[in-house]
Amino acid sequence: MVPDRLVLASASPRRLALLRDLGIEPEVRVAEVDEAPRPSEDPAALVERLACAKRDAVAGPGERVVAADTVVVLDGEALGKPGTPERASTMLRRLSGRTHNVVTGVAVAGPSGRASTTVSTKVTWRTLSEAEVESYVASGEPLDKAGGYGLQGGGADFVVELVGSRENVIGLPVTTALELLASVEADGDPWVRRPGS
Repeated sequence: MVPDRLVLASASPRRLALLRDLGIEPEVRVAEVDEAPRPSEDPAALVERLACAKRDAVAGPGERVVAADTVVVLDGEALGKPGTPERASTMLRRLSGRTHNVVTGVAVAGPSGRASTTVSTKVTWRTLSEAEVESYVASGEPLDKAGGYGLQGGGADFVVELVGSRENVIGLPVTTALELLASVEADGDPWVRRPGS
């Protein structure tokens, strides 16, 4: 069962693709929010707060909305999108040969209220050569991805172990999102439809 009439508060093509894989074609509304962390803010608190801010920025009365924000956490530090080749190279070198956590905040709205949570996945990388770092950065893929890599792209080759939700690492733990949406549905409202119906 999948939700119908859903708004995705994200410009991420990865999150859109994950929902489409479930047979959902959401309306995309991009939420512009300040993503700067607050002083001493825990990474999990950061992503949940930002997901809620994105949801609240686009949700109309009674609408079903899902929003998310993802960070890579290494040594207690949240690694967001690098934005530049230099920052991407630095992130990849730091992640090389180590284990990190990918934390996503998920926030939803529905006819009976709003809800949010976080999901964490543990990811271990093999050791990368300098040539691999340079080649991956040159591809351009790391620049707009949390932690500087995409599991659905070339970054998959770096991973030797993944404990938890693979979809979470891509950017949206869909099972958790659907459970949250069900929790904010009005009693008796047929908020879901079967795929293909």
